[in-house]
Amino acid sequence: MHIFESQLRGYRLTTAEILYHLPDHPAMLQTYIWQEFDIAPKFPILHHFLDFWRDNLEGKLHSVRVAARGLICPAELGHAGAEFTLH
Repeated sequence: MHIFESQLRGYRLTTAEILYHLPDHPAMLQTYIWQEFDIAPKFPILHHFLDFWRDNLEGKLHSVRVAARGLICPAELGHAGAEFTLH
């Protein structure tokens, strides 16, 4: 699906800050930044990624912070009142 079309369908740019325990040093935390277009508030693509992480990677998840922002909002779409051409 084209990015613009997905944004019109409600997908938002979603950023997740994932803190996880290092496998060799469980007392230490490492940060991973994940970014993808996803649908708020259920975030199915993020949940799929976190399920993959939990099932296949050794670093145990500590916490996840999520921020989502629609790049195109209905209030931002409108018709131009005039068009000017500069030569």
